Amino acid sequence: MKMNTKASTLFPTFVFLAIFHLSLVFCRKIISNCDGSGFTLDLIHRDSPLSPYYNPSITHSKRLRNAFLRSFSRESFFKKSNDTIQSDIIPIPGEYLMKISIGTPPFEIVAIADTGSDLTWTQCKPCTNCFKQTAPIFDSRKSSTYKTIGCNAEECALLGTSSCVRGNICEYQMSYGDQSQTIGDLAFEKFTFPSTSGNNVSIPNVVFGCGHDNSGTFNNYTSGIIGLGGGEVSIVNQLDKQIKGKFSYCLIPIELQSSISNATSHINFGNSATVSGRDVVSTPLIKKEPSTFYYLNLEGITVGNKRVEFKSSNLASSNAFDGDEGNIIIDSGTTLTFLPNDFYLNLESILLESINATRIDDPSGTFGICYESKNGTIDAPKIVAHFTDADLVLAPSSTFAEVEEGLVCLTLVPAEQIAIFGNLAQANFLIGYDLVDNKVSFKPTDCTKY
Repeated sequence: MKMNTKASTLFPTFVFLAIFHLSLVFCRKIISNCDGSGFTLDLIHRDSPLSPYYNPSITHSKRLRNAFLRSFSRESFFKKSNDTIQSDIIPIPGEYLMKISIGTPPFEIVAIADTGSDLTWTQCKPCTNCFKQTAPIFDSRKSSTYKTIGCNAEECALLGTSSCVRGNICEYQMSYGDQSQTIGDLAFEKFTFPSTSGNNVSIPNVVFGCGHDNSGTFNNYTSGIIGLGGGEVSIVNQLDKQIKGKFSYCLIPIELQSSISNATSHINFGNSATVSGRDVVSTPLIKKEPSTFYYLNLEGITVGNKRVEFKSSNLASSNAFDGDEGNIIIDSGTTLTFLPNDFYLNLESILLESINATRIDDPSGTFGICYESKNGTIDAPKIVAHFTDADLVLAPSSTFAEVEEGLVCLTLVPAEQIAIFGNLAQANFLIGYDLVDNKVSFKPTDCTKY
């Protein structure tokens, strides 16, 4: 979840979704077709053997612990400022990677897939200041389809964080809460997506950022960000004519990411992203500001046979998260699920009464409920998340995880500012976003076989 915090503008209607469609000339010729039938790409978890981040010497529990720490980093950077949510999310915690190619001839990049960001950008030569990356840096001078965007163009105005440089070039500026930044030229370029069908999908004139001044906590295996958010320049909205406002993903449970070497999560765009059939439940996608997020409405959570209602008073007061509607965001880039303190404490008390196991403290102090376990599991009660019109039965592996050998902890945690439905809870659901009908659909699925 990456959100721009340029000093002069807190939330310039930036990123991860309220559905303003660019009036650019899209329905361009896709190699497969341009009728919205869609395409599917690999979505590589950063801890899987297919990821350049993968370190085989790290144990599964250590990978989990690192992912959890990244989740806390993402959540902790939410702050209140004059009744406006300011999102200062550090760049590196992106959990999933996408491989795409840009330019002519195609130049492959590996970037963080971020449903909490709009602008897609990559490091570009010449570098005034670039962070180290292992792969070559994109050189726009070698691409015949690269074209800078002028200062008076609509695309430049939509950014809200731009200036005019070198005569008539729109320069974007994105800064993040940990002082990371990217500055560069806003441009059009051809993007090529390596569809799993074997037929690459090429789309010309995609708006992106060619970053010449980039610094901060970026890992050297990535070159930038692929913005899948809800703002005006996100990939999702730019491809609206082709994908008809539909995308979906199926996330493999984190404990299987490293144990199944060829297991890969997938992200689908277009009609192939439609989630239908038996056992599908759908909940409204709530439109709110900032338009960055996918807002859902959580009505309560049941533990065993006891239900705890989610009330608006559970949340910290803010323009973005006040009220009964749209009280939680769904985020594929946050591992843990964050719940407001009062709501969490009610759940915790019921869980403590329901679990017959030896409770022990987490040595790191990270988790509130932990138990001793010899096999990495405990006998936990059934937990159901009740969204409007959609009840989701959460798998035990989604709610309790072995964070170190012999220690199993609850992966629902308290938060001060924002409620987040994280990717552990989303695992083994095919989750479809329909931005035309404004709904999110869930279908229980074995994502290793999807």
